[in-house]
Amino acid sequence: MPIVHVHVRAGRAAREKQAILDGVHAALVEAFRIPDHDRNQILHEHAPEHFESAKGPGFTLVELTVFPGRTPDAKRRLYAAIVGNLERSAGVAPADILVVLHEPPLECWGIRGGKAATDVGIGFKLDV
Repeated sequence: MPIVHVHVRAGRAAREKQAILDGVHAALVEAFRIPDHDRNQILHEHAPEHFESAKGPGFTLVELTVFPGRTPDAKRRLYAAIVGNLERSAGVAPADILVVLHEPPLECWGIRGGKAATDVGIGFKLDV
């Protein structure tokens, strides 16, 4: 159940924004083996005066909040897949992409009607 926040400077075409979201999701399915239907994404557009980066106007920040348990190799595969997908499908330069992964413990997730994630069967493997 990843929660994805993508931050970009306003002005990108709708096709490019959708390609970014699709590319991040495809990377999660590939690297973390989440179910394809498990898609929770928000794209935030910021006015140029509210979105500063030394990387320039193409800067793309991808923040993912995920269940803990993935291996360091799975995380490396995720970062590489995100960068490759965004470059290929949305034209985002690899040097313009920053990925930050947040992993709150399962007891910090209220899911399925307000139950702690530690108290329900997740339905997929976390130790990939």
